[in-house]
Parts: sequence; structure tokens; C-alpha cells
Amino acid sequence: MATASLDTAPYPAGPARHAPALPVPGLDADPRPSLVGVTRSGLAERLVAIGVPAREARMRTAQLWHWIYHRGIRDFAEMTNVGRAVRHALADAYTLARPEVVAEQVSRDGTRKWLIRMPPVADDRGGRPAEIECVYIPESDRGTLCVSSQVGCTLTCSFCHTGTQRLVRNLSAAEIAAQVVVARDRLGDWPGGTRPTDGLVPAAGERAVTNVVFMGMGEPLYNLDAVADAVDTMSDGEGLALSRRRITVSTSGVVPEFEPLGTRAAAMLAISLHAVRDELRDELVPLNRKYPIAALLDACRMYPGVSNARRITFEYVMLKGVNDQDADARELVRLLKGIPAKINLIPFNPWPGTVYECSSWERIERFSEIVFRAGYASPVRTPRGRDILAACGQLKSETEKLSARARMLAEGAAVV
Repeated sequence: MATASLDTAPYPAGPARHAPALPVPGLDADPRPSLVGVTRSGLAERLVAIGVPAREARMRTAQLWHWIYHRGIRDFAEMTNVGRAVRHALADAYTLARPEVVAEQVSRDGTRKWLIRMPPVADDRGGRPAEIECVYIPESDRGTLCVSSQVGCTLTCSFCHTGTQRLVRNLSAAEIAAQVVVARDRLGDWPGGTRPTDGLVPAAGERAVTNVVFMGMGEPLYNLDAVADAVDTMSDGEGLALSRRRITVSTSGVVPEFEPLGTRAAAMLAISLHAVRDELRDELVPLNRKYPIAALLDACRMYPGVSNARRITFEYVMLKGVNDQDADARELVRLLKGIPAKINLIPFNPWPGTVYECSSWERIERFSEIVFRAGYASPVRTPRGRDILAACGQLKSETEKLSARARMLAEGAAVV
């Protein structure tokens, strides 16, 4: 849904710089699976698999959950309330390895973008490990982590850079939740952690990651099972402890999955709308040909839990001369009548090869004024991370090739 390009913007670019991956010895070669990102039920199953009695597994699961998701530990030896025999059995069978951070970029505005390489799985084409991008957006009162749910995307939205990359595969629930763990590692967001000294990061004692948005690579509702399980892991009060009201799932409009998402995950819903007429939305968001605007908005009205306290966010990218006229604003207000909603106006973030331009600030402000006077909150999203192609619609991680320059940087070689 959003993303950036390695072949057109190799790491680093401009003020950004490569950051070495945190040491994860033998990640690629180690045959032991990692427990990081695994659900509660998954941890219980893995404990039973190494001989822990089923009646004991529940207690041990709670202990592991605390150490992995509340403390952020990286070694089973640190689990001081777990018996030595169980710790040794865990270390023999599993690891606490994170996905590898291949490269990091830090924008002038403090936004961080990580290229994350997942350990290879059977679904990876040609045996190559999947790579995704994850973006951290710090603000004065929050820190928002934009996570990916797929490697690539199938939707081919014409204004979105991610849509130019083919779908490689779905991410597992563990791979999605592990992005939060990786971010907290990099930001020193565990008890006793050390904050990085560059960029904008909340002061020690304040949570660095307060919000999660599924607005990275992929269409989350085409991977609903994994997304719902990942939300459960993120929102568990004894671990990562993110409120479900601070977890937002953004979709281009996979209408049949709205009710299951609301029932299973109880996450906040965001809709990539971007047009008020079907003929235009068919072009911008081709999924509209299957689920047109009327069906989309009917599903929004029926979304479980929707209310003035749990409003649906409608995302509307501002494209010069395409969807930004006064008539478009008035039609948007008409369409959303009766839906508890807020409207995020998103200045278009350019990427190499796009045919679109961003609306002028005067036009965006005029559009916002019409919507606001009709009674809807209509904040204009400040572009973040544009200089490192980390802004909305710019993400594009090439799993199958990395430019020579970027690969050299990722491997620590000097580039002149």
C-alpha cells in the first residue's frame, strides 16, 4: 500500500546512511526456527514439541511471552525464572533471532526506513529470502510504525510505487509481528534500552512505538489470517501491549473481508479511497472494478464497532488535476454521509517514472476547507521521509535484486 525503491534509491541516499545489522550470528545458516513473532498458541505448541508436558506448557508460555515481548531478550539464558533444563532444551531447538536489518536510512525529518530480510522459507522463489521495508515515523506525541503484510503487492494501483512490484508471497503472522520487535530493538524501546543518538526519537522512559499501521507493502486483507494473528500478538497486554485502537489496518477495499477483520482483530479501519467516481477509481485503484464505491461504503457502514469513537479513516491522495477539484470535495462529503469518518488528505509523494503530480498547497487547503466545513476532520498528512522514499506510496523493496551499490553498502563495502 506504500513503499520505496532500492534500484532507484540505493542505500544510503542524501542524508541517510547505512547502519550495520544488529548481530544475529548464523541467521541464514541456523536450521533452528526463531520464536520471535510467534503467537501464544504457537509458543505452547513449540514447548510441547520439545517435551514440555501440556499442563506445564501454559505456564511456560506465559514466561516466554514476558521475556520475548515485554523484555525483548535475545538469549534463553536470560530467562531467569525458567528452569535450566527447559532453557537448554529451548536453546537446542529454537533461537530468538530477529529478521536481519540489511540497511537503515534516516530522513532529514527523523523518519527511519529499514530494509528487512526474512529468513528463507519454502515459499520464497528460488530460495532467496524475502525482503520488505518497514518505516518508523516519530512525532512529538507518538511514534508510528508502518508494517508490511506481503512481499510486493497484486493491486497495481497506478499512483503507488509498491504496485509496480509483483507479489512474491504473504508474510506469516510471526514475520509481521517481528517487525515490531525489530523496530523496538533499533529504537532501544525495551526496559533499560538505549536510544539511538541520531534522528528524532522519544526520550528514555517514553514508548518509542505507540501506534502500528498496516500501510506498508501489500494488501493486508489478502493475508487476513496472518494479519489478525499478528494483531493479537501486538495487542497482548502482557507483551507488546499496543491498544487495538492504536493499530490501523489499511485496505484498498477487499469488501468481503471487512466483517472478518472487525470481528477477529477489532483493529481500526482505513480505506484507500482516492476518488469519488467509479470510472476514476477504476483507474487509480483497479480493485474498484470488483468492489465499486457503493459496495465499499456500504461495507464501511456495517464495519463491526464503527462509531464516533472508532471512526473509519478515508485516505485520499491529492493528484494535481485528477481528483482535487471543489466538486470532488463536495462529492466526497456526500458519499460519506452517515459514516463516522475522518479524511486524511495525502499530498502525492512522487517516485521515479510516475505520471502524476502533487496538487498545489493552495488546492489541497481549499479541498480540506470544504470537507472540514461539512463537519469532517480533514487533516493534511505532512509528507514524511520523502528524501529516502519512505513516504506513503513510495515503498518498493526489490526482493530479487539489489543494485550493486546497495549490495556493497549492505555488505559493508566502501563506495566511492
